[in-house]
Amino acid sequence: MFRLGARQVARSTGARNYATLREIEMRLKSIKNIEKITNTMKVVASTRLNKAQRAMTASRVFHKSEAEFLENTEPEKNAEEKTLLVVVSSDKGLCGSIHSQISKYARKRIAELNGNADVVAIGDKVRQQLTRTHADSVKLAFNGIGKEAPNFYEVALMVDEIKKLGEYANIEVLYNKFTSGVSFEPSTFNAYTAAAIEAAQGLSKYDLESEDISSTASEFGLANSLLSAMAEGYASEISARRNAMDNASKNAGDMINKYTILYNRSRQAVITNELVDIITGASSLD
Repeated sequence: MFRLGARQVARSTGARNYATLREIEMRLKSIKNIEKITNTMKVVASTRLNKAQRAMTASRVFHKSEAEFLENTEPEKNAEEKTLLVVVSSDKGLCGSIHSQISKYARKRIAELNGNADVVAIGDKVRQQLTRTHADSVKLAFNGIGKEAPNFYEVALMVDEIKKLGEYANIEVLYNKFTSGVSFEPSTFNAYTAAAIEAAQGLSKYDLESEDISSTASEFGLANSLLSAMAEGYASEISARRNAMDNASKNAGDMINKYTILYNRSRQAVITNELVDIITGASSLD
C-alpha cells in the first residue's frame, strides 16, 4: 500500500514537471522569435543609418550658410515677447529614450520661459508626452514624420502651416543632435522673424535689391533650420533604434541561455521521476 502511494506521488510530481516543462518550452520559443525580430530590426536600422547620415550631412551644408548669415547680421531676440518652440521628434518608437529626452528638454525650456511659450509638436511621440503636462501650450502638431529622410518640400509645407499661427518675436527649433553612432544631444536652432532680421545692424553688410528680403530670409531660415533639425533627429533616431535592437537581441540571447539550462534541468528531473516511477512499480510487483 505504501509503495502504491509513493507511485501515485511520483506520478503527480511528474505531471507537474511536464506542465512546467511545457511552459518553459513555450517561453523559450517566444524568446527565440523575439530575438529574430530584434535582429531583423537591427539590420534594417543599420541599412537605413547610412542614408540618414547622408541626408544629415547634406542638411548641415545648407544650415552652415544660414548660420553664417545670422552671425553676420546679428539679429536680436525679444525676451519679453512670447516664444514659439518647434519640437522635432517622430511617430515611431522602439528607439530608446530619444523621444523622452527631447520632451524633457522642451518642458525645461518652457519652465525657463515661465510658460510664455507656444509649442508646435512634430511627431506623435513628442505630442503625446507634451500634451500630458502642457496641453494648453501645444498649438499645432504634425504626424506622419520619421518614415523616410526629410526633404525640403514637406518642410516648406510645414512652415506654411506654422506661419498661420501668427507672428512670434522668437522662434526656437528643439531637436536631437547626432553626435556619434551611440549618442545624441538635445539642442536648439534659433530662427528669427522678419522684423528681427530687418532691425539687425549687420544687415547693411549685404547689398540687397529686394525690399522684402527680410520676410523671405525669415521663412527660408525657419525652413532651413527645421530641415536640419529633422535630418539630425532622423539620424539620431535610426542610430538609437539600432542600438536598442542590439541591446534587446543581447538580452534575448542571455534569456535563451538561461531558459535552455532551466529546460534541460527540468527535463532531466522529469526523466528522473519517470525512472523512479518505473522502479517503484517494478518493486511493487515483487
